[in-house]
Amino acid sequence: MTWFQAAAKIRLLPDHSKQPPYPLSWDKQDVLFKELPPHLAEMALFAVNTGCRVNEICNLQWEWEVDVPTLKTKIFIIPGELVKNGDERVVVLNRIALSVVNSMRGKHPTHVFSFRGKPVARMLNSAWRKARVRADLPTVRVHDLKHTFGRRLRAAGVSFEDRQDLLGHRSGRITTHYSAAELSRLIEAANSVCDRGTGRPELVVLRRLNVG
Repeated sequence: MTWFQAAAKIRLLPDHSKQPPYPLSWDKQDVLFKELPPHLAEMALFAVNTGCRVNEICNLQWEWEVDVPTLKTKIFIIPGELVKNGDERVVVLNRIALSVVNSMRGKHPTHVFSFRGKPVARMLNSAWRKARVRADLPTVRVHDLKHTFGRRLRAAGVSFEDRQDLLGHRSGRITTHYSAAELSRLIEAANSVCDRGTGRPELVVLRRLNVG
C-alpha cells in the first residue's frame, strides 16, 4: 500500500516555547549556573544582567562596543537586524556585565563569547538541557534570564520607561542617542540588580569563573 488507512499516532513533545515566563530566584539561579559549563555560565550571567536575547548574546561583537569616557564605562550598540523590533539597541552594562565582558577580551578576534576558538552558535544546547535537569529546573529557557532581569529591575523600583530601555523593548524613537545623564541613570538602574537586594554582591558565579 502506498497510503495509510488511518492516521499514524505520533506522540508530540511538549511545546516549551509557549510556556509562561519563569523568572529565577537568586537561589535557583545559583543552582543552575553551577551546573552550566563555564562558557555558558558566563553567557548566562551576562544575560541575567543585561536582559539581552540569546541571538544578541551569541552574535555580540567587539566592533559594536562603544567607549563612554565621561562615565568611565562602555556600552554596546547592536545593529537593528539582530534586534527583535528592528531598531538599534543600546546594551547598558552594569558592573557585573562589564566584568564578564572584560574577562572575554583577547579570547576571540570578533565575537565577545566563544568556545574552543569559535563563536557560540546557540545557548539552548545539550549542555544547557543537561544542566537544567541536574538543577531540577527542567523547563527553564535561556529567555527566562531576560524575564529574570526585568523582574529584578521592577522589584528594585526602576521606572517602567527605564525598564523598557534596558530590556530593549522600546521602539519608534532613536535609542542610540542617549545623553550622558540618561546613560548614567540607566547604568545606575542596571546596577540596582547586582546586590540581590541585601547588599551581598553577586559573587557566586564571579568567583567560580574568575570574573571581576
